[in-house]
Amino acid sequence: MAQPSFDIVSEVNLQEVDNAINQSLKEIIQRYDFKDSNTSIDFDKKEKKLTVSTSDDFHLKSAVDILNTKLIKRGVSVKSLTFSPVEQATSGTVRQTINLKVGIDKENAKTVVKMIKDANLKVQSQIMDDQIRVTGKNKDDLQAVITKLRNAELPIPLQFINYR
Repeated sequence: MAQPSFDIVSEVNLQEVDNAINQSLKEIIQRYDFKDSNTSIDFDKKEKKLTVSTSDDFHLKSAVDILNTKLIKRGVSVKSLTFSPVEQATSGTVRQTINLKVGIDKENAKTVVKMIKDANLKVQSQIMDDQIRVTGKNKDDLQAVITKLRNAELPIPLQFINYR
């Protein structure tokens, strides 16, 4: 019989991101303080990149705040966003690129595996590309690992899938 196991991943629901962008744009269009600011939010699903463009820094900060609020309401963690510096665009407008972090990079994976080992539970963890598989004989140990990782302050959001 196979040992109980689960996978640790860091994923972003792109449909929820798209919904949050649409809600943000609706709010921006309706707000009077954004009138004539030419604010837009573009989403490139293949590159997993958002681009917020507007007339000045004040409107950019407000638009990003609205977007963050909508993402949080849709269940998308703000930890999965990487903000690039604000750059000047054509005609005196400003633009900011926001990248979505998908998958667990090597350094964060090593940190998670070290945390699991430091817990002194009878489980094994292995890094598999951009996810981590944790196996153990006792389901209670696996539950303890999940609880420990949920309470940890990590720079990436974690989800636990394929629990068997």
